[in-house]
Amino acid sequence: MSVTVYSTPTCGYCNAAKRFLRDRHVRFREIDVSRDARAEAEIARKTGKHSVPVIDVNGRLFVGFDPRRLAAALGVRS
Repeated sequence: MSVTVYSTPTCGYCNAAKRFLRDRHVRFREIDVSRDARAEAEIARKTGKHSVPVIDVNGRLFVGFDPRRLAAALGVRS
């Protein structure tokens, strides 16, 4: 399973999403879009939005942090 979290250090929902993943032992890659303009442009192009978090689960993009939807996509408890 491939999970990438596009986030910024000051985003509360981003931090909650990362904590959610860590608590469920889900390995993920983190990309700080405040430091990576290419990644920021990529998620804006793919989602049509300029907001974080964006969570990529095997190519399926989730904009924002919805624990139930994310848990269902990952096959973990919410």
